[in-house]
Amino acid sequence: MSLRIIFMGTPDFAVPTLAEIVGQGHEVVAVYTRPPAKAGRGMGEKRSPVHEMAERFAIPVFTPRTLRSEEEQETFRSLGADVAVVVAYGLILPLPVLEAPALGCLNLHASLLPRWRGAAPIQRAIMAGDAETGVAVMKMEEGLDTGPVAMVERVAIGPDMTAGELHDRLAVLGADLMVRALAALSRDALSFVPQAAEGVTYAAKITNEEARIDWSRPAAEVHNLVRGLSPFPGAFLMADLGKGPERVKVLRTRRSEGAGAPGTLLPGGLRVACGEGAVELLQVQRAGRGITSGEEFLRGARLVPGDVLT
Repeated sequence: MSLRIIFMGTPDFAVPTLAEIVGQGHEVVAVYTRPPAKAGRGMGEKRSPVHEMAERFAIPVFTPRTLRSEEEQETFRSLGADVAVVVAYGLILPLPVLEAPALGCLNLHASLLPRWRGAAPIQRAIMAGDAETGVAVMKMEEGLDTGPVAMVERVAIGPDMTAGELHDRLAVLGADLMVRALAALSRDALSFVPQAAEGVTYAAKITNEEARIDWSRPAAEVHNLVRGLSPFPGAFLMADLGKGPERVKVLRTRRSEGAGAPGTLLPGGLRVACGEGAVELLQVQRAGRGITSGEEFLRGARLVPGDVLT
């Protein structure tokens, strides 16, 4: 049985789920997404990836800046949805919105709840060195990702997997998981289990300060930071490349042998000493330039073994 659905999402991660829901024949009566944002050199307004996909399907799009007003809540209620599906929407849903759909609001979250509740679960899982993560479908309530869970898919995190690679994997898995959950919901066969009280962790937004590489940390932690923030926002270092300190993004590394004062460039490629061990920088990007290999970067940079990166 098809359901009458309101879809709420904003970034690329949510697009496969919207496409799968439409493909399964459900009636998506409206899409809610964040308002267009100014972007690019001309600072023109750019619509979200979900907005673009909704227009391809000719689905009405709503872009409120808040859902707390009575007017917005009445608009939401008037759509008469069976269920709302929420995937990385970006706005808090107040209680009147959560209670409006007859069957509630289902959220697709990119972690194995209760681990990594919050805004940046993919990045935080990799930065922490987790060996696995996954996607979960839960019923939303007022708390931050605290609702009971219906279905889960687990994914191994490879030792060199980046956040971008994991993001793409989870987006596809999550889309499939959500449509299976909706199929069960339509048969009144979707059951929920409360989250465990133990093992709760929070995935706070990434700050600019923590994206800067701290070379005094062990090589394993530096490697996890780089892959956890690749491709966005990107871990970074500072180096004097001939015109004063310059910010350089580091997008891919591997652990390497070697020792020295933290931040010191070691002989034999673009290898940097850490507090314990060393890492080799495999992909980097100078401000305003394209991504290059570590070897290409080293050929063009005025760096020699013994120089210190900060």
